[in-house]
Amino acid sequence: MNLYEKIVNREEKISLVGLGYVGMPIAVAFAKKADVIGFDVNKQKIELYKNGIDPTKEVGNEVIKNTTVDFTSDEARLREAKFHIVAVPTPVKDDHTPDLTPVESASRTLGRNLTKGSIVIFESTVYPGVTEDICVPILERESGLKCGVDFKVGYSPERINPGDKVHRLETIIKVVAGQDEQTLDTAAKVYELVVEAGVYKAASIKVAEAAKVIENSQRDINIAFMNELSIIFNKMDIDTKAVLEAAGTKWNFLNFSPGLVGGHCIGVDPYYLTYKAEQMGYHSQIILSGRKINDDMGKYVAESTVKKMIKANKQINGAKIAIFGVTFKENCPDVRNTKVVDVIKELEEYGVDVKVVDPQADKEDLWREYRINLCEIEDIKEMDAVIFAVPHDEFKAMQLEDVKMMFGPTGYVNLEAMNEVAATSEFDINIDRKDCVLMDLKGIFNRKEAEDTGFVYWRL
Repeated sequence: MNLYEKIVNREEKISLVGLGYVGMPIAVAFAKKADVIGFDVNKQKIELYKNGIDPTKEVGNEVIKNTTVDFTSDEARLREAKFHIVAVPTPVKDDHTPDLTPVESASRTLGRNLTKGSIVIFESTVYPGVTEDICVPILERESGLKCGVDFKVGYSPERINPGDKVHRLETIIKVVAGQDEQTLDTAAKVYELVVEAGVYKAASIKVAEAAKVIENSQRDINIAFMNELSIIFNKMDIDTKAVLEAAGTKWNFLNFSPGLVGGHCIGVDPYYLTYKAEQMGYHSQIILSGRKINDDMGKYVAESTVKKMIKANKQINGAKIAIFGVTFKENCPDVRNTKVVDVIKELEEYGVDVKVVDPQADKEDLWREYRINLCEIEDIKEMDAVIFAVPHDEFKAMQLEDVKMMFGPTGYVNLEAMNEVAATSEFDINIDRKDCVLMDLKGIFNRKEAEDTGFVYWRL
């Protein structure tokens, strides 16, 4: 009986090393078909999972409560599994070079607990060669085993889109690679247990690594083009969104829009590819140019906000600005590598008092990473400018009248309390919007309606 059959018959276990936005949904999916050990070094996170709490909001508390995943922070438990999936983050350092610390650490941990006959699949996004040239030697050194003889390795790039309830693990074709045909066949069959869309067998591990890193590099370049168009069209006093809607009527026009490009994938992966290219003696032209445009967008947004405030006769030093949304994307608690922080830092350089509202963001991660505290929406009042940076559903439900109140002494008041508040002397429905600066980065509100009612309106 081979390893795949033993997994199906629950005679062997699958382990997930790293239970974040990627690893945890994978663990939960496999637990429906096999015995799964979910390992993470973060003991606090493990306790949350054991108590039925999903801090990532990827699958929800109910799913976590009912899953059969055996959550643990005890690395020795990894010895119970024969099929290991490593799904840890691969960030970049301050100088934009790859930070392989998490994947190297995970390899050491797994290596100390690796047993003969195991298959190790890496899912972390890396440049071509990391799995075989960096991870394998660590696994061999820590385990005392020989790769290709005592254990095998493979690679299957993660394609989970945090916050996306449509494109999930089960519905996205899974690229799978193995160091030999037998490993590839076993890995493909194991993933086919949970991936309804099927698997694609890559020609080699390096091919699979390269495929992943160019997926996000391509998207990064396309968004950079949109951001550059936004800068150009703003100088021409042309609405970028209107231009894209018109151009989008052509069948082969690509549907991208300008915005802040952060997160742990699109804002990071291109640097992995260009780093490896530099090692091979080639300096990237297009990829790094696109990355520079996207990296500078936070500064551009802050400067554009200040310019609009000056036109509205606002005093900049000491001004109060509210920023709605701080996560790297909408409807997701993940704040890793969020470019909204660049906007905040740049505004603070001008002496601005910035208040941040985000019902989705992970408060603890936000404080630990950036030393930023969140405010309640009720605390947003007497603002000089309001920036909608991330289009969470909660923000899309707001009306221009809601925004208007944030510039007055009462602040935002929900519709249920509107009549009661309107009866008091504190509420002023006639707030002058001629000096109300509304920066709507992703076009949540209707531009014409905002301008017709007097807002100083701007969007990318």
